[in-house]
Amino acid sequence: MPTFSAPDGTRLAYRVTGDGEPLVCLPGGPSDSRYLGDLGGLSARRRLIVLDLRGTGRSAVPEDTASYRCDRLVGDVEALREHLGLPRIDLLAHSGGANLAAQYAATYPDKIRRLALIGPGVRAVGIAVTGETRRELALLRRNEPWFPAAFAALEAITGGTGSDWDAVAPFFCGRWDAAAQQHHAAGRPANGEAVALFAAEGAFDPENTRAALAALEAPVLLLVGEFDLNSPPRTVTRFAELFPDATLAVQPGAGHYPWLDDADRFVATATAFLDRRAPARAHASMVTTRAHPGGESGT
Repeated sequence: MPTFSAPDGTRLAYRVTGDGEPLVCLPGGPSDSRYLGDLGGLSARRRLIVLDLRGTGRSAVPEDTASYRCDRLVGDVEALREHLGLPRIDLLAHSGGANLAAQYAATYPDKIRRLALIGPGVRAVGIAVTGETRRELALLRRNEPWFPAAFAALEAITGGTGSDWDAVAPFFCGRWDAAAQQHHAAGRPANGEAVALFAAEGAFDPENTRAALAALEAPVLLLVGEFDLNSPPRTVTRFAELFPDATLAVQPGAGHYPWLDDADRFVATATAFLDRRAPARAHASMVTTRAHPGGESGT
């Protein structure tokens, strides 16, 4: 597995899968990046360069654990770009990794060619996901056999009397089958300290990040699953509105891992965006794909 040196000397690892133009990928969590797999076969269209965030996967644990903070990780992404010798990068980020990608784009806007945010976290831009939004989305799954127990756990969490996020895991998947359960178990973050310090005080500066993203010239894709309880379509719509050139795609029947729920649809949407010619200067553009009737359409 290839490695490079972060600005503070921490040795960071990344894996390379597939062929084609490079696509730098950031996991959420912070989790071992292996849960991303080959992003449903996107590696057949792009050369995926998947970073293990410091302290996860095969990347080293830093001497200064305060460097787990999200804003401190921006320098790691820039060091990877320099290591790869790329003047600009196509950058894809999932879940909490979107907070890092947003701050990277805000800090190094001229280094971004295209930005794809999948089931994105929104803390970096100061958007709150309310308990009521999650509850409304969860109720769309009321006919699922696992719904009663999972919904009770969700109600306890939103009411402040529970914290069993494993019990609500079915809400994060389009299908709660054996493959989804195995993926969920394998994707649990192993470094609790990295998770705890990722959003430590000072990690985010929403006002300045939003202002910088409002001037970002690179085109942006925000792709979210119709049933994504972590990143509800209604919330991601607000995120999309911050960019001058945003494409919002709501994948029907999908949860927080859309490449698992419908790999072909996910790869087709991502590839159409990544193959799009980046304009010399961005312009407003919003495209949505229809969600299930009665659900959040992302508009």
